[in-house]
Amino acid sequence: MMMEDASQNELMALLSAVARQDRKAFEQLYQQVASRMFGLCQKLAGQQELAEEALQDAFVRIWHHASEYHSDRGSPMSWMMTIARYRTLDLMRARKVRQTAGDEALNYAEDERAGPLETSMQMDGAAALTGCLDELSPVQRDSILLSYYRGLTHEELSTTLSTPIGTVKSWVRRGLQALKRCLER
Repeated sequence: MMMEDASQNELMALLSAVARQDRKAFEQLYQQVASRMFGLCQKLAGQQELAEEALQDAFVRIWHHASEYHSDRGSPMSWMMTIARYRTLDLMRARKVRQTAGDEALNYAEDERAGPLETSMQMDGAAALTGCLDELSPVQRDSILLSYYRGLTHEELSTTLSTPIGTVKSWVRRGLQALKRCLER
């Protein structure tokens, strides 16, 4: 426990120095926490390129917002991991939007697999689901998307989101119930 306290104190001191735009402290901070943050980003994203981009963005945010860190917000490590997690999720959402935006042209391609009615019904269902997902709280939406699109178990979600497993299960269950109600309208 004393070793952990020393590490936390060192991270707090480095963050304070980074808040004063100390580049050497920023370099030391990066060396100490980058591998752990990258592991989280890669686990969430499932792609090295996206994880690298998320890590870089997270450190840019840490550089610009280090002065906003306060110990009442949790440990320095959990504060930085939260930044990395949300940056990864934001990039995943942005990439998903870009992919689906480009895929729209495929719905109008002339092929023999799907007729116009089937394509229209699929698009309506996808639009309804997207609209309903937008109505969920961010934690419910993230939990459901990570669970169903990344295939994470409740235990993995709990670890990834640094949240108790019971809370994660509640987010998923309540989010799915809300989706069901929304889609039945």
